[in-house]
Amino acid sequence: MSDNNSSNEYEVLSPWAEADPVKLRGICPRLTDLAGKKIGLFCNSKRAAKLMLTAVEKQLKNRFPSTVTSWYEFTLPNVPEIETVNKVKFMEWVKGVDAVVGAVGD
Repeated sequence: MSDNNSSNEYEVLSPWAEADPVKLRGICPRLTDLAGKKIGLFCNSKRAAKLMLTAVEKQLKNRFPSTVTSWYEFTLPNVPEIETVNKVKFMEWVKGVDAVVGAVGD
């Protein structure tokens, strides 16, 4: 059966609603340069996190030789450090770095 109104065109609808998005912003201003900065490497207890951060550290040191890194490793799996007995140690570490790179390595 033939339909005279048929065509090879389809209307495609998006599942995304049109919304008034909230402009994204960080909790701290971004660094403009990493040279000479102290970058924290926050490693959770997942098996690949240390491997990923080791690769990040190598790239940081290659691109920004004056950058210093400081490691912090989770003490308990799946428990925020702020809720452990190491809260003070963690807070001191955070205060001592200019930026943090976190890794969740499953």
